[in-house]
Parts: sequence; C-alpha cells; structure tokens
Amino acid sequence: MIWNTKDILLYFQEKKYIDTAVIPLLPVSFGEDAKQEADQAEFIPLVTALLEKQFKGRMLLLPPYTYFSTESDEQKKNRLNEWTTNLKDQGFTHVFLVTSDSFWRLAEDEMASELIWLPSIPMEHMDGKYKQKMIEDQVSQLLKIVVGKWQKN
Repeated sequence: MIWNTKDILLYFQEKKYIDTAVIPLLPVSFGEDAKQEADQAEFIPLVTALLEKQFKGRMLLLPPYTYFSTESDEQKKNRLNEWTTNLKDQGFTHVFLVTSDSFWRLAEDEMASELIWLPSIPMEHMDGKYKQKMIEDQVSQLLKIVVGKWQKN
C-alpha cells in the first residue's frame, strides 16, 4: 500500500495485517552534491515503489522523508526518530528506512528503525529496459533483506 487516498482507506480496513512501514530518505542541497542527491531522488522512489508492490498487503510505503543536507546531524536524526516512534505507536512493528545517503550509515546505531542502504545508480542516461532491469535487481536484493529482518523478529 502506498500513501494515497485509495490505499489509506484500505489500510484502515486491513490494519491488523500491515506491520511494516517503509520510508525513503532523500537529501536535498543546492551545492556540489546536488546532482548526486537528485540521482538518489530518482532512484530510491523507484526501488521503494517496486518493493511495496512485492509486499502489498503487509507494507505501507510512506512519502519520502526529505531533508536538507545542511541541516545539523542531530536535527536530521531526531526528526526521523520522531517519525519512527510515531509509526511504532500506530502499530507498525517494522520500520525500514531506504536510502543511498551515506550519512545514515554512520548514524545507523542511533536510529530507532532498520536502515537499508543502497548505492545510488545514476539513471539519467539509461534506456527504459536497462533502467527497469537495474531496479528489479536491486529490489530482488531488498526482498531478501526485508524477509530476513522479518524472520529475525
């Protein structure tokens, strides 16, 4: 399920079966990292949308958590932990954060949720078929990670 009117109505009907929330993490800046961050903003939503399709009925894909790279580290972490706490208060057992921003790898131990870091793949010059194949390959790896973390708990 994704964060839209139709799926949210279904979410409330089927809430007891949906134990997992996914939050794409997307940095924004207007400096030298802007192109790399724009690549992430294209890549991560494609991956998380396909991941959600694979687990429809058990997973809710939330709108991206978007932040300025120039925000303080503490501000980014605290705000995201508030999101996670709120989601857990709403009954989500698993909260997965999906990102290509290496900042979160360094902050992973301070997060109240599961981080999945993927290397960003620049897609601007890829043709449609190759782009789709790359996304499917990434999601294939993600499926194993998600199922493994579900089985752990």
